[in-house]
Amino acid sequence: MNIYIGNLSYDVTEDELQKVFEGFGQVESVKIIKDNYTGRSKGFGFVEMPNNADAQSAINGLNDKELKGRTLKVNAARPRTENRGGRGGFGGGGRGGRQGGGRRF
Repeated sequence: MNIYIGNLSYDVTEDELQKVFEGFGQVESVKIIKDNYTGRSKGFGFVEMPNNADAQSAINGLNDKELKGRTLKVNAARPRTENRGGRGGFGGGGRGGRQGGGRRF
């Protein structure tokens, strides 16, 4: 199971995160997401655990717990969707124009 960990302290390392999760079972991989330019943590990451029961125990045991001064948000990661990325956060439409749908005569 892939687990999302949010509100991570910028000081937490992947090794430290792995040790925390190993208290609940086998850890397959750990990835803290980092800024491409600065290399600094973005404050969230993912842990992959092969056993779903262990992963659920880790979620239950670590959600809302403190690690290095920050309260963790831990839950099952949502699958990535195909339309993610490449849009730079711009999306939607119909934002311009007149408010209220008024007509010009």
